[in-house]
Amino acid sequence: MKRWMMLVTAIPLVAAACGGGDAGGSTVTFRAERPAFDGVRAFQDLETQVAFGPRIPGSPGHTEQLEWLETQLRALADTVFLDPFEHVTAEGDELALTNVIARFGPADGSRLLLLTHWDTRPKADQASGEADRELPVPGANDGASGTAILLELARMFNEQRPPGGVELLFTDGEDYGPSTADMFLGARHYVGGIGSENPPAYGILLDMVGDADPSFPIEAYSMEGAGQVVQRIWGIAADLGYRRFFPMDQTSRVVDEHIQFIDAGIPVADIIDFEYGPAHAFWHTPRDVPANTSAQTLFMVGDVVAEVVYRNR
Repeated sequence: MKRWMMLVTAIPLVAAACGGGDAGGSTVTFRAERPAFDGVRAFQDLETQVAFGPRIPGSPGHTEQLEWLETQLRALADTVFLDPFEHVTAEGDELALTNVIARFGPADGSRLLLLTHWDTRPKADQASGEADRELPVPGANDGASGTAILLELARMFNEQRPPGGVELLFTDGEDYGPSTADMFLGARHYVGGIGSENPPAYGILLDMVGDADPSFPIEAYSMEGAGQVVQRIWGIAADLGYRRFFPMDQTSRVVDEHIQFIDAGIPVADIIDFEYGPAHAFWHTPRDVPANTSAQTLFMVGDVVAEVVYRNR
């Protein structure tokens, strides 16, 4: 499934390890003083990205999105820089890739890293029809959703400074494929360069966070390699009344960008929806379009991440 994932049998967890909140999660127990996350504006950013067309390295849509992303961030962040790099795939394709980094406040090791990928997959390899498998993936959920949330968070950070250093990382080449040898390229580049020279204290990865029918169970590698980060995220989600959508009682494993960070000693937890559409039917298909995503879901995830940032860390 997702990310050549290695989805395995669900693994039971002890719910108490992740904080309070009843099963329904309807009562907000605490909320930091901060701007509100604007899910409607985030959804507009999602639609803007899809309108660029496929954001495949080397495509016009990829170039347009990079220019747009840089322009948006330079109006908001203290520091923005592009980190270009190259990669030759197993099939000999030469890719020109660019990570985009925006910083707010101190840039030392105490900062929190928020990351997502902004590229899209070249071929819809999970489509049911053979002809459709040659089409590019629109990437509304798988690419645009996380980018839209981080952009809206950047607007919040510009309006009200976060209590510590925050770095936004938009990785490129995450979804190229077809195998994992040619995926997670931006994360690998960051961990081998900036991340090794000046590592963040911990991080949160957003991947496939816009599904109109959302569920974000705990990801098992995250629990094992970034357990305190997981407890903080899912505990805060329960505090905000979202426990039904952030279940704590079971999980599955997914090979995603956070593994690159965990292996390098940087605890990063992955917020990811394991089932996009009925029977995961929208993932890596031409059906990954805005109509199958939701402003409400973007709001919920953005609200949780914003609360993590603005509460005393």
